Amino acid sequence: MATVSSFESLRFPSRSDLYQFGELFAPLYDASTEEARRQAVAALSRCPQIPDDTALFIARQPIGIAAIFLMGSKAIPDATLMRILRASGPEHAHAIGRRDDLSPAIIEALVGTHQDHASRRTGEDRELALAEAARLEREEQMREELRALVRAATPAAEAPAGLEPATEMHQVLFVRFARGGEIGMLAVTLADALASSQWLSERILLDVSGRQLAETLVALDLPEADSAFILEKIYPHLAAGGAEALLSTLDPAEAILRVESWQRADSYTNGNGLPKAANGDDAQANGQDHHDRSSLTTRQRAAG
Repeated sequence: MATVSSFESLRFPSRSDLYQFGELFAPLYDASTEEARRQAVAALSRCPQIPDDTALFIARQPIGIAAIFLMGSKAIPDATLMRILRASGPEHAHAIGRRDDLSPAIIEALVGTHQDHASRRTGEDRELALAEAARLEREEQMREELRALVRAATPAAEAPAGLEPATEMHQVLFVRFARGGEIGMLAVTLADALASSQWLSERILLDVSGRQLAETLVALDLPEADSAFILEKIYPHLAAGGAEALLSTLDPAEAILRVESWQRADSYTNGNGLPKAANGDDAQANGQDHHDRSSLTTRQRAAG
């Protein structure tokens, strides 16, 4: 600003000069660009004397502009620094604390301000912790309600071996949670549909390419339109046809085999331990029965 340059050139500004500059600076500052404001504040930081109202005005600006003035200006009286400390946040206090000529009164005020800010942060942290605990409790309640809904919708029968198609309830919940961006609840529903741990469902969702989730949805026999919708909501880069293109590259039979291998690994790691010895009588009978049913399921779904 030309006005700032003219004022800066005055070695000993008169009272009239100070008054006139104080009247002009704020309106000119408000009408200037961000870069012009920074240059003006940097220039005024070198001036040995500026109006008190102008010093207070600059000190109250965002810290990105005010910092150089608060740290280096010799024209800010202690009374103005006190007002700034009472009215501003910790960033402004930190900038004031880096001045070379701090008086004992300002040092004491800085200590008190730091304690006040620390106390406020402690209170805010406590509130955040309580809010997070309440959120986790609500989420756990939703998980229990979800499990109860799925159990109620599933006929009581011996659980078949291998991967089963997602129920209508699962499909509805997949779409609902994807639409709302509720990734945590989507992971819970996916784990329930896979009869796996939530660790597996979260690992699937963490694949940023979206391919693992696409394979899982294909293996669970979701309608293609629903699968594409879910993928687009979870992975924005798959929008505008990307989800349909990804789904078109997947073979249902291969997807089923791959997801079943994930289920087995998850069961060994997070389930009831490793399977029994392969040469055991029960293991042989159960293994042959599992193989027959799984192979039949795979052939039927691949043909469909």
